[in-house]
Amino acid sequence: MQASSRPVTSNQQGLHPRLVHTVRRHLEHASQAPLAAHNADAWRRLAQRLAEDSRPLVLDSFCGTGMSTARLAAAHPGHLVVGIDRSAHRLALHQHDEHPPYLLLQAECEPLWRALAGAGRGVDYHYLLYPNPWPKARHLQRRIHGHPGFADLLALGGRVDLRSNWPLYVEEFGVAMHIAGVHGVVQRLPDGPPLTRFEAKYRASGHALWRYRARIR
Repeated sequence: MQASSRPVTSNQQGLHPRLVHTVRRHLEHASQAPLAAHNADAWRRLAQRLAEDSRPLVLDSFCGTGMSTARLAAAHPGHLVVGIDRSAHRLALHQHDEHPPYLLLQAECEPLWRALAGAGRGVDYHYLLYPNPWPKARHLQRRIHGHPGFADLLALGGRVDLRSNWPLYVEEFGVAMHIAGVHGVVQRLPDGPPLTRFEAKYRASGHALWRYRARIR
């Protein structure tokens, strides 16, 4: 794999000045947006699988090609592991056996979080591996912690593992979790086998990798 990834550049040099206001607003006013058709289809598939499989749930949100989903399924054999990504192109690159022991869904993550929370389903583990950092300051509300779906992520509970090669993103996420009453740890990601293609590429490019870990409940 070529070491060709550039570090994240941004016109935002510190915590976003509207971070606290934005997080509190979303925590106080839950999203009521209806499920779009493609998200509703994915939710029906997931709900059916949950009805058939009683194992606790692991979510791999923004799973890309699903490489991480397959590796997480191997690491959590006692769980149902579900990868979600909005890109049909990325998911089409996934290589798997005919009947993989996990589920991949093409959908936007936040609406499925809301559907799960609304159905009273929680997760044991929630992995958020290298989501788009949206580094421009005007895009705060496209980041996980600035999006209305952040409240639904919290409602799912479980152990959260977020990773990024942009330390400010991880720090902001940690502050947002602290505002919500969840206390976690920001740390450098230790060396180890990569869970995603991005993780492998960033390491090969010499990037420092960061993670936030916490247990919501």
